[in-house]
Amino acid sequence: MSDMPLLEMKNINKAFPGVKALDNVSLSITAGEVLALLGENGAGKSTLMKILSGVYTKDSGEILYNGKPFVVKDPKDAQKKGIAIIHQELNLIPELTVGENIFLGREPVNFYKKIKFSEMNAEAEKYLTRLGMDIKPSVKVGSLSVGQAQMVEIAKALSMNARIIIMDEPTDALTDVETENLYSVIRELKAEGRAIVYISHKLSEVFDICDRAAVLRDGTFVTSRAVSDLTEESIIQLMVGRPIHDRYPASGAPGTDVVFEARGLTNHRVKDVSFIVKRGEILGVAGLMGSGRSEVAKSIFGAMPLYSGQIILDGRPLKINHPSSAIDNGISYVSEDRKQLGLILGMSVKENITLPALKKFQNMFRHVSTEKEIQVSEEYINKMSIKTTGPSQKVLNLSGGNQQKVAIGKGLVTAPKVLILDEPTRGVDVGAKKEIYELINDLKKNGIAIILISSEMPEVMGMSDRILVMSGGSVAGELMKEDATQEKIMKLAIENLSRNAG
Repeated sequence: MSDMPLLEMKNINKAFPGVKALDNVSLSITAGEVLALLGENGAGKSTLMKILSGVYTKDSGEILYNGKPFVVKDPKDAQKKGIAIIHQELNLIPELTVGENIFLGREPVNFYKKIKFSEMNAEAEKYLTRLGMDIKPSVKVGSLSVGQAQMVEIAKALSMNARIIIMDEPTDALTDVETENLYSVIRELKAEGRAIVYISHKLSEVFDICDRAAVLRDGTFVTSRAVSDLTEESIIQLMVGRPIHDRYPASGAPGTDVVFEARGLTNHRVKDVSFIVKRGEILGVAGLMGSGRSEVAKSIFGAMPLYSGQIILDGRPLKINHPSSAIDNGISYVSEDRKQLGLILGMSVKENITLPALKKFQNMFRHVSTEKEIQVSEEYINKMSIKTTGPSQKVLNLSGGNQQKVAIGKGLVTAPKVLILDEPTRGVDVGAKKEIYELINDLKKNGIAIILISSEMPEVMGMSDRILVMSGGSVAGELMKEDATQEKIMKLAIENLSRNAG
């Protein structure tokens, strides 16, 4: 690893209407280095990287590459100049194949400008194999899981043969095995002299794979230090400007009466799933990727049809065949995929929050009252500490963590009796996570039955009263909070898989 910076960003400034996103931020990275870029949601990390990758234009400042002035006109120009970015929000086209997505705009063509599909797919397969992925390049991206699509995004960046690779939350939807495969590739890229900017809210990853950490706070540069000189606690304090205690805030005991019951839920993805949730209880749902966690949620919510089974709320059997029916009956679902399924990014904060409950805002002539919408959306903005210029700001322009808060607000506006939260803190910084956890505990105190699905083991153990372990589409077992350990949860998940395989 050379001491001379491969790239320097000096005194970068960027403002959007009503917001100064970056204020004299400087950053450098050397060849063969993995630099962790850290900060809370809205700290300016993604904005800085979008300037480097040509998505945004800086207002002022200077970028140097190998000591020489460096200008990027647009994303295509950035690619040509050796900069690749793996976006936090997937940037793939569902109706195109894996191979077409990996080489979009760079397809190999013959003399007649016809795409050489066999050559393109063979090249795509090399990058997928390097990542340990058994995916055919001819398969459409729309048929893949979120985790598989994330690996395609990574393969796309690798195929550009870039000198600088920006990875924005690359492991958010990956399994442990996929994450280890990615780490191996990162180590190979380091050895080849590539520079990697690694953005992650999973602080354990910083210590697993990064050499140095740079911290931003509120659009300003705080510090840059060797990872060996830092701890998780010191990083958190640098990010938020204060120590954070009790990362998983304690909550009271749940009620005794059963609010929700699932009996024998069965379809093409889940088999004979039964469980109960009591009033004011947080039921955690754990399991490996593909275990059926999200599929159970979608089946309850009417987004995935059931072959058999019963959904019972307050002792009354429900017939739910569509999400609107679930909402009308007091069941709300916050999806793990906020971009595709949770939010309409081109609409405002107000429009997104109030969309599921428009009937509440109608007057006697069935016209929606904008004043009421603004009032309610402002209540949620304040209650959830959403960093926004106001209810009319487009969700597209919010940071990932603030988008997630809007998605949760959208789930709450219907005043549900049962709230299903699928990966509620994915892509959310440690400070915002604490706020979301406190909100979940408030909802619990108000008697809402909460189903919390999470792939983060500490989160599901720290927040749940009981933990349901899924495996192979079935319930592998159940653990009370005081009895749950990571080892017990993993043992249930893997043992059930082994039985199914046998």
